[in-house]
Amino acid sequence: MAKNNKVLGYALVIVSTLVATFAFYFWQVVKSPNINVDAEEDAVLYIPKGAVYQTVVDSLNKQELIHDQISFGFLSKFMEYREKVKPGRYVIPPNSSNKTILSKLRSGDQDEVKLTFNNIRTKSELAEKLAANMAIDQEKLLKMLNDPEVTQKYGFSTNEVMSMFLPDTYFMWWTLSEEEFMDRMKYEYDQFWTDERKAKAQKTGMNPVEVSTMASIVQSESNMADEQPIIAGLYVNRIKRGIPLQADPTVKFAVGDFTLRRILNKHLTVDSPYNTYKIKGLPPGPIALPEKRTIDAVLNYKEHNYLYFCAKEDFSGYHNFATTLAEHNANARRFHRALNQRGIK
Repeated sequence: MAKNNKVLGYALVIVSTLVATFAFYFWQVVKSPNINVDAEEDAVLYIPKGAVYQTVVDSLNKQELIHDQISFGFLSKFMEYREKVKPGRYVIPPNSSNKTILSKLRSGDQDEVKLTFNNIRTKSELAEKLAANMAIDQEKLLKMLNDPEVTQKYGFSTNEVMSMFLPDTYFMWWTLSEEEFMDRMKYEYDQFWTDERKAKAQKTGMNPVEVSTMASIVQSESNMADEQPIIAGLYVNRIKRGIPLQADPTVKFAVGDFTLRRILNKHLTVDSPYNTYKIKGLPPGPIALPEKRTIDAVLNYKEHNYLYFCAKEDFSGYHNFATTLAEHNANARRFHRALNQRGIK
């Protein structure tokens, strides 16, 4: 009897030891830092649509984020994550535990992308920028932007649709589809174009798309906030008098060469609805994505009698304005001399 009790005692000790050991190991598996260990900055894990568990593991390994492969694999199976992989962009803080990260991945609790876009001139540039920052197919988005049926759904022609994209910083899901992104941009566009702004546009004799088109030209002419309302007023004067805008940035857009530093006579002859040396009024759509402040500069344009302007010869970014052609020609000669002195052709 005593011998049996002794054996039972040993058994209890062994079992207790095993239970304690397993409990400690399980605690380590669940709670101990195992992902992005000893790092100083967050890591970012991208899980594309259609990814499986092995895809996730491969991505973590590629970034050398997993410290203990066995514990991560054990808990992922225990938490049934392997059957519940969800796409997204996930931020992984330093010294994260298996449970913290697996709970985040399993629930699809992804982190938003901070998307900023500006200085965009063409649809191709926009599609490329978005594809580099989100899970958007560049070619698919570009095809949508050139599809009349798609753009009409949002109230624009294929020439006008770029006015729907307002440069700013946006927070959105990395997994947004191309159509969901378009929907979001239309929502932001409608939020921007308040009744007050629409009323101001009507007073200028332009609709919102035309205002954006003029703003794209104004912005391409000058980044000086204090000068933009003056330039906008000058273009309004020209439109009212039936004088072609003769805006050099529209020629660059028509030619398709944005590196031109000097517009020559051969460039002015290009046959394009965007060449405002050959057409009267505004081109059929924006030549760039204008900033919100530039759109407001057009809506609040300054009234004056200027009809001409030319870059200042000091290359400060500002312009000389004129009411007569003779005055403008004198300003232009000074600027052209400055170009020649600097060897700009």
